[in-house]
Amino acid sequence: MLKRFLQRLPLGLACLFGVSATGPQTSILQFFDQRGLPIEGVAIEVPPPPGSNRPLAFPWRSAMAQRNQAFVPGTLIVPQGANVAFPNLDTVRHSIYSFSKPARFQIDLYGRDQTRSQRFPITGTVALGCNIHDKMRGYIRVVSTPFAAASDLNGRAQIEGLAPGTYRVTLWHPRLRAAGNEAVQTVTITPGTPARLTLDLR
Repeated sequence: MLKRFLQRLPLGLACLFGVSATGPQTSILQFFDQRGLPIEGVAIEVPPPPGSNRPLAFPWRSAMAQRNQAFVPGTLIVPQGANVAFPNLDTVRHSIYSFSKPARFQIDLYGRDQTRSQRFPITGTVALGCNIHDKMRGYIRVVSTPFAAASDLNGRAQIEGLAPGTYRVTLWHPRLRAAGNEAVQTVTITPGTPARLTLDLR
């Protein structure tokens, strides 16, 4: 019923609902800094459009590996309540911890080819570190919407299932110049054209 109702609306009015008659598709957003360079690791979250019944799940695995004494990926999007695996792919041992408000925990030392896990029931940003290797930094963004993604090396983030329209989105990056490194922007999704956003980074 909602879909038929929206299809009868003019495009501009339908976009206020975040949905158009074109229907859901793959939406691409690309992020750049003040110098015009692509930004990796921008987390974008879009609230579910009216009538959406998409389950809170993502096609990628909820896993934050340790490889070459670094967290891989650097920023991981997971659904609220996810159990995240921490596989150690290094030849050295790691001890993962976080002091972040959504998840305070510590995983004792474990070695190569071993895996530990941690549940994340609260939304927000979880900053990760290693008690053995101070240079290691990683981030888990726990979200309550299935319409979310993190940007890659080219600054591109891909979200499945969004219809063309205008959305209020939440953006997060560890160097974003905003309170809590988080900002809300209005973004217009256009079929076949990546939405380009410039962020002010520290």
